[in-house]
Amino acid sequence: MIHRLTIVGVGLIGGSLAAALRQAGYVGEIVGHGRNRANLDRALELGVVDRITLDLAEAVEGADMVVVAVPLGAIRSTLEVIAAAAPVEAVITDVGSAKVMVVEVARSVLGEGLSRFVPGHPVAGGEQSGVAAARAELFVDHKVILTPTAETDTGATTAVREMWSATGATVMEMPAGHHDQVLAATSHLPHMLAYGLVAMLSRLESEAEVFEFAAGGFRDFTRIASSDPVMWRDICLANGSELTTMIDDFIAELKLIQGAVDGGDGTALLDEFAFAKSERDRFMRQWPKP
Repeated sequence: MIHRLTIVGVGLIGGSLAAALRQAGYVGEIVGHGRNRANLDRALELGVVDRITLDLAEAVEGADMVVVAVPLGAIRSTLEVIAAAAPVEAVITDVGSAKVMVVEVARSVLGEGLSRFVPGHPVAGGEQSGVAAARAELFVDHKVILTPTAETDTGATTAVREMWSATGATVMEMPAGHHDQVLAATSHLPHMLAYGLVAMLSRLESEAEVFEFAAGGFRDFTRIASSDPVMWRDICLANGSELTTMIDDFIAELKLIQGAVDGGDGTALLDEFAFAKSERDRFMRQWPKP
């Protein structure tokens, strides 16, 4: 059990984690920190946290678990304060969607404290942000990936693993570099496609008509374009090399389809579409039921 949990960044992920652990009876006191006083007040009002503060050093005082749920662009400045203010025995973890960059920053900032740092990433979320969108069941039957470093203490990893297991998540481990490759393909690229499609269509001269006649497929495909732009800017910059590779691969796929359309090659189009349908159907059979 966690006696004092500090959530640095009480948004969708941080708030949902706090709510899930409270519901599971796995935590004593929850301290919330953030830069937005209104959001923190809302977290307190909703009972997601027990105390709030805008002072990060004060927030981590006496904590035995510190969860960093801030945009990747703020990870360095956040870890610098935590390194100086958190108890030496406190376990520190994060929820960032790019792990190589986080590990590099932690290694340069935490010093000996790196042994108590467990990089993590819950593969769950939604397009809404802020604590008002938090829900205790967010992580149930979803994966949480831990990418401990060579220096990470096994006890710290176990503590973070047990924390996430208490939320109903399935916890697994993999190297940080492999994590970034996989997530560039399965999460980061799809978000770029959604953002890019909405931006492109919005700039067409017939923009009003395009959106007037958009149906459910367009709504479903572009849902994630409503995600937090700051967070996704930081993810792009943090995992740029892997994401660029995926974008190049997708451009090659679009050119293949474009060539078949231009050439009137119905057989090639049917083969490509049938292959994609078969693969998605196979994937959906393996996907946990809601």
